[in-house]
Amino acid sequence: MASIFSRLTKGLGRSRDSLAQVLPSKTEKQLSESEWMDVEDGLIMADCGAELAMALVEKAKKELRDPLASLKQAMTAKVENHAPVQHPDSGPFVLLVIGVNGTGKTTTIGKLATLFANDGKRVLVGAADTFRAAAVEQLAVWVERAGADMIRQHDGADPAAVAFDTVQSGLSRGYDVIIVDTAGRVQTDRGLMDELAKVRRVITKAYPNAPHEVWQVVDGGTGQNAVVQVEKFHDVAGTTGLIVTKLDGSAKGGIVLQLADRFRLPIRYIGVGETLEDLMPFDAEAFVSSLLPEEKD
Repeated sequence: MASIFSRLTKGLGRSRDSLAQVLPSKTEKQLSESEWMDVEDGLIMADCGAELAMALVEKAKKELRDPLASLKQAMTAKVENHAPVQHPDSGPFVLLVIGVNGTGKTTTIGKLATLFANDGKRVLVGAADTFRAAAVEQLAVWVERAGADMIRQHDGADPAAVAFDTVQSGLSRGYDVIIVDTAGRVQTDRGLMDELAKVRRVITKAYPNAPHEVWQVVDGGTGQNAVVQVEKFHDVAGTTGLIVTKLDGSAKGGIVLQLADRFRLPIRYIGVGETLEDLMPFDAEAFVSSLLPEEKD
């Protein structure tokens, strides 16, 4: 099986190749202003955002040593967030997963269930995305494959009721991890966002202090739309962490840096492919090393 670093390097290949076209190859002396402008442009094209790209370049320029190593250090510092996952002192860990349709949310939940189960945890998943029958069926396949259990109701059932039943069942039956799926909300739909807030409220009523974590799944290829989504969802659902998917299909890997810098949220996992192994815990140094092209002598 390929190492995590090699899978990450392969998955971020398009972003790295794009940056390689504009980043200078020399590494032993200070760059000219023109070369630094190329670096800044490359970071912007990788979706770091203009403000962050400028800040990274300005910080790297102040270091009197290898300029690309300085840039790497500055980028790594932006995505390093060691905030631990909040687990309860006793009882099950409740995770609410949110995001819009098309981000890979359902598949990601299935992969998370598998990872928890492989770690010896008893996992219960609540299929509260009741508006899309296909999503429930897709989730059921993953849950069965993980050896986990699932609470589901009829199509169109009240998502909050499904979430409440899931948490109550998880508590009474002694599960270690409870994952609640939600419908793929469109951040501009006020009614759907209000319902998401309702789902969170009923989870807390079923189990005080839950959900312990709220992770939003975002598609790394959607650029600035991902920024807007995180902003809106954070206000409504109290997002505590991000999972950035589909980075293998985009040259916009810099969006991870922009999201982490702007919202000060930890990146919990990133996805660089379709298989279970392609969803991996986020490692800041490994990510930046895989995103930047190899230094040349």
